[in-house]
Amino acid sequence: MPTATKITFLDAASVEDLPAFDTFNELGHFTAYSHTKPDDVVDRAGGAQVVIVNKVRLTAEIIGELPDLRLICVAATGVNNVDKEAAGERNIPIRNVAGYSTDSVAQLAMTSLLAMAMDLPYLNEAVYNGAYSKAKDFTLWRHPFYELGHARFGIIGLGTIGRRVAQLAEAYGAKVVYHSTSGTDHDVPYPRLELDELLSSCQVVSIHCALTEATEGLIGYNELKRMSPSAYLVNVARGGIVVEADLARAIDEGVIAGAAVDVFTQEPLPGSHPYLSVKNRHRLFLTPHVGWASVEARTRLLAGIRDNIREGW
Repeated sequence: MPTATKITFLDAASVEDLPAFDTFNELGHFTAYSHTKPDDVVDRAGGAQVVIVNKVRLTAEIIGELPDLRLICVAATGVNNVDKEAAGERNIPIRNVAGYSTDSVAQLAMTSLLAMAMDLPYLNEAVYNGAYSKAKDFTLWRHPFYELGHARFGIIGLGTIGRRVAQLAEAYGAKVVYHSTSGTDHDVPYPRLELDELLSSCQVVSIHCALTEATEGLIGYNELKRMSPSAYLVNVARGGIVVEADLARAIDEGVIAGAAVDVFTQEPLPGSHPYLSVKNRHRLFLTPHVGWASVEARTRLLAGIRDNIREGW
């Protein structure tokens, strides 16, 4: 890689607080912007041989207006925000960073499931707001909770993150099964089930597959109806895999016991989103797409981007 390489990071807000961020200056002439609007992409990326993006879209039109571009680095696992055909026509490599957030996402999957299923936000508030102090007994709960060790735990998509979640679920004593959206048998000690059987037989369904044409809208109202009224859904994969209006309806109708969701079709979540109108909010635990973002995961992400730049083009 030439030492005079110009490197531009167009949307660095989610990683610029880390000490490792400053090391990009060692790789060339590095410029970073916290955020970049679509109309500013060409001006800011102009003259750069390496462009780093997280969510900023590099369309065919934009790529065509960047004659110096030699390498696209995506600060994520997915590369859906880059026009692959346009980059390929110019022989511009697109390099992502795989596997950096496995432990972070798996940790949130289990944490959010347990927080919601055990009603922990309510119980915490009950102590602080005085409800527990006024209780007639030494203990207090709003609804019963159950041990994960007695649950059948279904995983949709047994990739790296899905396998890590399976390990964590097993540590609690859960009985893991999985569904492969591609129909692949994995060399794992867990039974592979068709989707209908997994949905109807599991107390927990945790989604970890990629968002593709085949998985978009995979879980809608009909699929949720196949689940037990005492079952929980976890989605820390991609928002579009679940039909969001259908999940909101299912929560309010008591079709399932609850859901924990960290990802949304549109991010940030619009104020008119159906999740925000759910009446039974204690049964829908929402987090703002934070599963990927532990300090360790973001540090690994930066290291992966640096390695991709060092390898050059």
